[in-house]
Amino acid sequence: MAGMVVIGAGQAASQLVASLRTEGYAAPITVVGDEPYPPYQRPPLSKKFLSGELAEDRLYIRPAEFYEQAGAALMLGVRATRVDLEAKTVTLATGDRLAYETLAFTTGSRVRRLTTPGADLPGIFYLRGIADVKAIQPHFQAGKRIVIVGGGYIGLEVAAVAAKRGLKVTVVEALERCLQRVTSKLMSDFFEGVHREAGVTILTSTGVHGFKAGANGTVIVETAGPQLEADLVVAGIGILPEQEVAQAAGLVCENGIVVDEFARASDPNVYAIGDCSNHPNPLLGRRLRLESVQNAIDQAKAAAAAICGKPKPYAEVPWFWSDQYDLKLQIAGLSMLGDDLVVRGDPASRKFAAFYLRAGAVAAVDAVNAAPEYMIGRMMIAQKKQVDPAKLADPSVPMKALMG
Repeated sequence: MAGMVVIGAGQAASQLVASLRTEGYAAPITVVGDEPYPPYQRPPLSKKFLSGELAEDRLYIRPAEFYEQAGAALMLGVRATRVDLEAKTVTLATGDRLAYETLAFTTGSRVRRLTTPGADLPGIFYLRGIADVKAIQPHFQAGKRIVIVGGGYIGLEVAAVAAKRGLKVTVVEALERCLQRVTSKLMSDFFEGVHREAGVTILTSTGVHGFKAGANGTVIVETAGPQLEADLVVAGIGILPEQEVAQAAGLVCENGIVVDEFARASDPNVYAIGDCSNHPNPLLGRRLRLESVQNAIDQAKAAAAAICGKPKPYAEVPWFWSDQYDLKLQIAGLSMLGDDLVVRGDPASRKFAAFYLRAGAVAAVDAVNAAPEYMIGRMMIAQKKQVDPAKLADPSVPMKALMG
């Protein structure tokens, strides 16, 4: 019996195995992953794992016994190179072929790499997997100079860990502000201020033109502004969906593998889940490719239900988080969909929320150390809740009262 083959061994794959068995799927399951590790969490990589506060085995989503008991074979450290949709086979880099009845792509994403001259020099790192962090950690020493290229979530999370460890940190961002692609100027200004207070130098509107080898193994970073000398460089300039094998097989791909509301791809025997998938979101009225744990988990549940003949459309409010210093930023919805900004609380207190309204209804919320605003904000987004901006901005009005 051919059963299920899952290409990719991350969060989505682990959840898919669990959900398939919960839904009553009885056929064999084989999970193929190109890393030598069982499915693990990626968010802690740029936070507690990088800082050394979290052991490697604590990253693993489920213990090895889970996969054994679930009858799921893990084929780790091997890459799937080709899929034949007609023959229903997956070819591995080893030359072996796996037959499938149903196939799932849970391939996630890969880092966008620097293309500037000198980008292949030693001392320039990326952060996407366990091996990346292990390569960076020996250089993470107090007094070392680190240049971080990219002021997105990954870049700022690495900056926070580095600053706390006593490194001399410079963040170089090509756009006008950090986090510009994902949030409002209010939130960008707040987080830039927090980092500067921690001793981080932030250079915005500053492109990187190239890299040169410096003395004693250092890297010279040539920018549109100052020339910077670094003991190590970490680049965080975005990620790209891992869709090449799917696209070569003939599946429809456009900024991810295009799927329907059940996570089904253009071939009815194929599903795509997580970062690699481009799916419709009826709550937001648009297609999305989301890079989040929530999406990987919830979409995997929807795919498992559909595979087992119990289709339930996937329709969830996107949510994300970022930990920097003593701050927990929790995000629900997509702020770019809002046309009006309401601030609740005082940013100077390091506890506040920014609500983004669209035609009077809550479209998104960014909450800093403000759990009630985040949790009820998520409910408001799902319900397209109309709110009084004045009451929303007034912290003396309980969030629960705004749901009435």
